[in-house]
Amino acid sequence: MLVEVRVQSLALDRTSNTPVVILQEVGGERVLPIWIGPGEASAIAMQLAEMEFSRPLTHDLLCSVLSGLGGALQKVIITKVQKSTYYAELIVRRNGEVISLDARPSDSIAVALRVDARIFADEGLLELASIEIAEDESTSESGLERLERIEPDGTMGPEELKEYLRGLNPEDFGRFTP
Repeated sequence: MLVEVRVQSLALDRTSNTPVVILQEVGGERVLPIWIGPGEASAIAMQLAEMEFSRPLTHDLLCSVLSGLGGALQKVIITKVQKSTYYAELIVRRNGEVISLDARPSDSIAVALRVDARIFADEGLLELASIEIAEDESTSESGLERLERIEPDGTMGPEELKEYLRGLNPEDFGRFTP
């Protein structure tokens, strides 16, 4: 079963300095944290902050290409996680045909935000994340407590986030193991 989610916020995992997009179920409390790369975090943050650029960025270009070819992004589905890697599908409608494209969740979210497409997650992913958070709460530090939220009115604005992300090195990134 699919559950509609929205981007609640961006965060940084303090243990690995890895950006995390926090998806929250629409009309519910469950969240799905997905560890992402700095480029995608920057693209999501810039869109959330409604920043505009004189030239199209990569995700803007993809939106233009889809539209130019007569397609429209209908929705994004976060489908599964395997070996700490999340998978997603872009569901595109073109000339009455529905096309499913394999994509990274972070890129999918960045594109969905640009065209106001709905985002869905498999129910099992939300259940898995809820179980893990509950298990972590029995220890001294829960999985979500170690995340430093990045929100427009929070500790780090879009410009600070961009500067922070630019300064990260590939070896700074850890892997999330669900």
